Amino acid sequence: METKYANAAMLAIGPGLLFALSACDAALPPREEVPRLAVDAGWPTIPAGAKFGEVSAVDVDAAGNVWVLHRAGRKWAEPFPKEPIPEPAVFKFSPDGKLLAQWGAGLFVMPHGISIDPAGKVWITDVAREQVMRFSPEGALELTLGERGVTRQDAGHFGRPADVAFLPGRVLVADGYVNTRVAAFAPDGTFIRDWGDFKVAHAVAVDEAHIYVADRENARIQIFDHADKLLASWPSLAGNHTYGLKPLGGGRLLAVEGRDGADRNGAILRVYAADGTTEASYDIGLPGEDASLGHDIAIGPDGHIYVTDVAGGRVVRLSLPAHVNRTNADQSR
Repeated sequence: METKYANAAMLAIGPGLLFALSACDAALPPREEVPRLAVDAGWPTIPAGAKFGEVSAVDVDAAGNVWVLHRAGRKWAEPFPKEPIPEPAVFKFSPDGKLLAQWGAGLFVMPHGISIDPAGKVWITDVAREQVMRFSPEGALELTLGERGVTRQDAGHFGRPADVAFLPGRVLVADGYVNTRVAAFAPDGTFIRDWGDFKVAHAVAVDEAHIYVADRENARIQIFDHADKLLASWPSLAGNHTYGLKPLGGGRLLAVEGRDGADRNGAILRVYAADGTTEASYDIGLPGEDASLGHDIAIGPDGHIYVTDVAGGRVVRLSLPAHVNRTNADQSR
């Protein structure tokens, strides 16, 4: 991404350095070419007057309703501001894309992750507040983990917590941009333990046998059993950076990459087989350099896939091609 600023600096540097910069630009590998996958252009419906900003996260509840977390009118910029976003940051859509509810005005500073637990509770991470919060579906705050504005890696603090997933009796927090771990808590917020040595643990997801962690800046996906034992490490293709992931069943995994190995933004979907090999790859980004940054992913009970695009300011719905879904069905029998 730094190469975007090279042209602006050319007037202030000598010819030797200019040649070196040009050589570096020329050395960048070409962008990966994978098939484009169409998205549902009419989904969702955003009412007139509703602010829809950087779309950070998405999850789906048991009824198929789609929960979207966005930074209404706010862009990621450091140092983070102190004041909360005055507009609602949580949108709840029906499966057909109708806005059912919105809440969260005045609560979040830099919201990042949203996850719906099996009881329908809404868990949200805020990297500026350094907190993980649990809400009722109607938006009532029920539980807060972490000390507001304080960054530490211990039982009572976070370092920019990114994402949340759930196992029976455990809440798993990918922690995060500053810290290097997954932290486990009881549902009432009691700290249990932590583990890992990640470089931006950006997403965490679980299935019947595994815990998956997007170890983003190490360009890999780490797979653990439910006792937190490392089972495998899947390097991303060409050093690409995985931002979000969700299990497909049978040990298969769907992931979205927001940056490639040359730090160029995009939105690439990967379908991984249970052994870590790549079954399929698709481009779902907007046209134009750095126009999209795929950030989070969710799968509905009807099989629809939802992906957030921070740079594009959107959440999209799509379906995998039939032969990929058929492979999934065959492996899960």
